[in-house]
Amino acid sequence: MDLTGRLLKTQQLGNKKPLSAVIKEVCDGWNLPGPENHALQYADVVQTYITESVSHIYNMYKSIQIFFCTRESVQLMLSVRCDSLKELAGVSTDVTFAQEFISRDGHLLLVKIVEDSNELVLCVSAVHCNVIMTHTLLSFMELMDHGIVSWENLSSVFIKKIASFVNTKSTDASIQQVSLDILESMVLSSQITSISTFRSYDSVATSLLSICDMDKPSTLIFQDEMAHYLYVLQSVTLNHLEPRMKTPLDCYSQEQRDILHGLRQAAFETESENSLSNERRRSLCAKEFKKLGFSNNSNPGQDLLRAPPGLLALDTMSYFAMRYPDAYSRFVLENSSREDKHECPFARSSIELTLILCEILRIGEPPSETGSDYHPIFFSQDRLLEELFCVCIQLLNKTWKEMRATQEDFDKVMQVVREQITRTLSSKPTSLEFFKSKVNALNYSEILKLRQTERLHQEETLAPPVLELKERLKPELLELIRQQRLNRLCQGTMFRKITQRRRQDKLWYCRLSPNHKMLHYGDVEEDTDNPPIETLQMKIPVADIKGLLTGKDCPHMKENKGKQNKEVLDMAFSITYDVEESSLDFIAPSRTDFCLWTDGLNVLLGREMSSESMRSELEILLSMEIKLRLLDLENVPIPDSAPVVPKPPSNFNFCYDFSHNEQ
Repeated sequence: MDLTGRLLKTQQLGNKKPLSAVIKEVCDGWNLPGPENHALQYADVVQTYITESVSHIYNMYKSIQIFFCTRESVQLMLSVRCDSLKELAGVSTDVTFAQEFISRDGHLLLVKIVEDSNELVLCVSAVHCNVIMTHTLLSFMELMDHGIVSWENLSSVFIKKIASFVNTKSTDASIQQVSLDILESMVLSSQITSISTFRSYDSVATSLLSICDMDKPSTLIFQDEMAHYLYVLQSVTLNHLEPRMKTPLDCYSQEQRDILHGLRQAAFETESENSLSNERRRSLCAKEFKKLGFSNNSNPGQDLLRAPPGLLALDTMSYFAMRYPDAYSRFVLENSSREDKHECPFARSSIELTLILCEILRIGEPPSETGSDYHPIFFSQDRLLEELFCVCIQLLNKTWKEMRATQEDFDKVMQVVREQITRTLSSKPTSLEFFKSKVNALNYSEILKLRQTERLHQEETLAPPVLELKERLKPELLELIRQQRLNRLCQGTMFRKITQRRRQDKLWYCRLSPNHKMLHYGDVEEDTDNPPIETLQMKIPVADIKGLLTGKDCPHMKENKGKQNKEVLDMAFSITYDVEESSLDFIAPSRTDFCLWTDGLNVLLGREMSSESMRSELEILLSMEIKLRLLDLENVPIPDSAPVVPKPPSNFNFCYDFSHNEQ
């Protein structure tokens, strides 16, 4: 029987008869035995098969084909005839045909053709063999796409053969392409939970990893495809961590509580807790959890209720403590010996770092169809996330010290660490050691240099009109910053006096007069808030100010040279005035106040502002102003006056009262 079937023209199907009865009538008319082994199919462009559930709508004149669905016809269809296999690839898209075909083990015959490809080469020419294999693989792919047969049921011989098609230089391009599609589908459907599990799929692993290093001219066209497949494999493997990432810590789980206490015990050599009273034990645990960097030291599990990163953060901390105990103890003890505001909190940093790594590695995100951002380090390192964490948590501590950070700078430090990791991974390191050396070489000063270089490059690439606009806007915006600084000096600031005994119990207030001609200052009490200028008895005319000194050049820093720590030096400034070379000495309460006051005093002295705060604010204002100037406002009416502010509502019952929730 030829596969084109018998064409039945203008055969009308009645909508009152069952489909089986119609097929029997057709078979009887053509003297065909076994009507149960036949099916009806459209003979038009869309060659779908007719099933019982939809047969009632085909009560119109149509050209219908009748096909054998017997085992013999399947064998005939799978004979080494290109036209038959090509037709099979087309009809396999129909789920009705696919179900019947697979139920009769037709897909296994396709697998047999692939496995016996070496014998096929001996029977036909190379060109004919390539055509046959292409249609065979396309038919197999179409059949498997229906999800009737699991990809995990494929034999190792078949998988190795598909892998060899991809990794062989002489393989036809069309065969390589569909073979790559089959490998991707196999990876997406497999339960790969780690790179070691992936390596157990030896045939696929060998193929993909060797292709990754291939430089054969005939396979270069597949480099983009390979990048995508490696990315898919990486995503599928890492996504097994998603459940842990999205599961918060269970405070009632004894196992998880034991892990938390294991972190504490691994960091501190404590006396036997069994001999302590309950109150003493709780006090000791709370103190040590605080040193570990938990914000809720009495119940540290509360810190891990955030999901993501959820339990994954607990896993990474525990892995670091168990895998590298010396580095873990050194991190915790080094920071617990610092001042409270300068210590790098291990737990808080670990939770945030785990989240950053999840975002960079895209854990929990399904692989996109166009994605190709794979990391070669993934294929050389088992438990990649945990090992990266161990390297990066030590990097974080190093960066924290380089930035001389305080608790207020936590978010800024994490941004720098994210940039260090991202920039290093973008260079495609092939091993953990290579990553470690590169990321540690990319210190904070290097990050600042790179940012500056990129900013300058970005400015150079701006169109000349934009650069000209930027230069024109600078004077206006600088004047705006100057006025803000002077206004801030007029509001005044509370300063603490540091005596030779380093006591900070005396306060004094300093502010600029509204006419900018006099600095008023004087001692105040602790509870004084913004004292009136009349209450400040001491004053210095601005015209008498001769200079501004900062840091170790200040007189009050020279007097205690060698005794002041770095924090105090960074906040110190003095003004000298023409009264027997006297000076007024300051210790700013924060870095922000230091920048505001030094900038403001430079403005009063007719000098340029030079603080990092001024540069940052100028960049922000320039960026915002240029974006506003370049807005497309054509046909957008701009009112001459501001719109009228609406009246307040008659009541505020729509507001949510958070106090009830807090109670």
